[in-house]
Amino acid sequence: MGPHDAGRFITLEGIEGVGKSTNREFVVERLRSQGIDVVVTREPGGVPLAERIREILLAPDSTAPTADAELLLMFAARACHLEQLIRPALARGQWVVCDRFTDASYAYQGAGRGCGSEAVRTLEALVQKDFRPDLTLLLDADWDVSSARRAKRGTSDRFEQETRLFFETVRVEYLRRAALEPQRVSIVAAGRSLSEVQSELGQIIDRFVSRNFNKKI
Repeated sequence: MGPHDAGRFITLEGIEGVGKSTNREFVVERLRSQGIDVVVTREPGGVPLAERIREILLAPDSTAPTADAELLLMFAARACHLEQLIRPALARGQWVVCDRFTDASYAYQGAGRGCGSEAVRTLEALVQKDFRPDLTLLLDADWDVSSARRAKRGTSDRFEQETRLFFETVRVEYLRRAALEPQRVSIVAAGRSLSEVQSELGQIIDRFVSRNFNKKI
């Protein structure tokens, strides 16, 4: 058994416009096709109170929280999410696939907002103790790809309205974290065609399943 009993925790990360939502569904279906019971969720959000915090954080209006308040709200939402959804699902032996987790706090609030990695690390220890994802898929693309895709999508929340410098700073921190934990974080070049991206994702998931899922079905 691993750190989460029979369950495994998989996260998807990356700046806006890299295809996290589309590829999350691909990952979920890939796991389910192999007989795995999967719970799908997102951050901030996943449970009612965390979803209410999400509304505050993403609203593109003049009541935006300060950088420190944003970081604290992210971890408040995460504390609810962990207690009410993620940990119980893993304890039941389910696998959880989550759109963003604490790597996003290091990238967006720690680096992008300038809160610093130490502040994030302190809250991580408080809220999560030693809890970490088993596998993180970092969908990586540069500003040009990201901005073009976001323009096609049309709608934008408060984060999507940020500057090129902000997103480049966030991306650098994501890549830095991936370099620090290569066994956990798999970088997938997301600027390619969807079929190429999903071919690589499929291979990563299949290898991970073969190492972690004891098929007794």
